[in-house]
Amino acid sequence: MDRKDKAILKALQQDATMTVGDIADKIGLSKSACWRRIQALEDDGVITARVTLLDREKLGLDLTVFTGIRTHEHTQQWFDGFYAMVTAMPNVMEVHRLSGDVDYLIRAVIPDMRSYDEMYKEMIAKVDLFDVSSSFSMETIKYTTALPLDYLK
Repeated sequence: MDRKDKAILKALQQDATMTVGDIADKIGLSKSACWRRIQALEDDGVITARVTLLDREKLGLDLTVFTGIRTHEHTQQWFDGFYAMVTAMPNVMEVHRLSGDVDYLIRAVIPDMRSYDEMYKEMIAKVDLFDVSSSFSMETIKYTTALPLDYLK
């Protein structure tokens, strides 16, 4: 990956609606060369999707909750049930398996506290959870979907 590829990725992370011509002009390539590079980045799996980001608050999703899950079961059967549950919940945005005291961390966006209570009840009804501890975001100081590219050589 060279500096032109990095420039393409940076441009697409800032605005995926840019035309190939706009990207080519921005980074100093011909349209066809830029298009070939974008195709290669897609073929290599570096570019996995092009999406539209929505304003969650304008959609009434005013509350972000981070939920730490601890379990005493570390079996494939338990994990399969947990996986099925969290992947089916549309308000769950991210799930991470962690090292340390907390086994899983969930980030969800919800309209209000009542919706969180419904989410909590759904989780404990579907999967045996030892401990569920949630924190609610009071303010988002930084949020980005753009991955850092400066470290690439």
